[in-house]
Amino acid sequence: MSSYENYTQTSKNYDKTREPVGTEITVGCLAHAPVPLDQAVMLDAGCGTGNYARAILDYVDRIEAVDMNPGMLAVAERKLARPLAGGRISFHSARIDALPFEDEVFDGVMINQVLHHLPDTAAKGFPAHRQVFHEFARVLKPDGVLVVNTCSQEQLRHGYWHYSLIREAADALRNRYAPLDELVETLDDCGFEHRGRFAPVDAPVQGRAYFDPRGPLSVEWRDGDSAWALVTEDQLERVIYRIRKLEQNGELEDYMARNDARRQDLGQVSILFASRR
Repeated sequence: MSSYENYTQTSKNYDKTREPVGTEITVGCLAHAPVPLDQAVMLDAGCGTGNYARAILDYVDRIEAVDMNPGMLAVAERKLARPLAGGRISFHSARIDALPFEDEVFDGVMINQVLHHLPDTAAKGFPAHRQVFHEFARVLKPDGVLVVNTCSQEQLRHGYWHYSLIREAADALRNRYAPLDELVETLDDCGFEHRGRFAPVDAPVQGRAYFDPRGPLSVEWRDGDSAWALVTEDQLERVIYRIRKLEQNGELEDYMARNDARRQDLGQVSILFASRR
């Protein structure tokens, strides 16, 4: 469960904009699992509304999906009702740092845009991240694959045009993300071998909706990016005023384009590929 976002509420709108960016890379990484991909049993840790599970389900044998938020799980179960009934996916209400599975049962684990929701602090070296990675090492078979979908510090600074409107919240969000080099070191400490790092640059996480310069005016749009959960009511009022002022002056599209320029080189997400030693 997120330590700062009310996903019971935002789950109602989450899928209106959110896209499973990087799934082709995830599938490529999972293909290095210790069994053929179509025989692989996968863990989706922090599955949310099931976007990533749905995207890879046709490639693997079975998925066990875990999340703590009942709203997100309810959406995922409706979305994947047919494979759920067919036994190809199961959903579990559980913590990702205390997984309800035996040792060495999975061929692969994926965790997509979840780690920053942990109740963690950079000052202490992100101990909750470490506990989660230890759990992944426990439930993975030897040579099992781990795919971590997260964001680099540069992506968080320059990959989301609207973060320039909410700088305080964006800074707070960035502090919740462990830098990639620290994640790699933590993976090594927890029994993993880092095997690659990728940054898909072809698609934003909110899909086409991301390019709507008036998007932040809509709660449905804002519910697709948890950074807005860190924005106070007063700050939101100032954002709305600023967008309307930019639009009134005919400057809104130029503002978005200017603050989106570096995304095309950086992308918005980074994918770390590792295997259990």
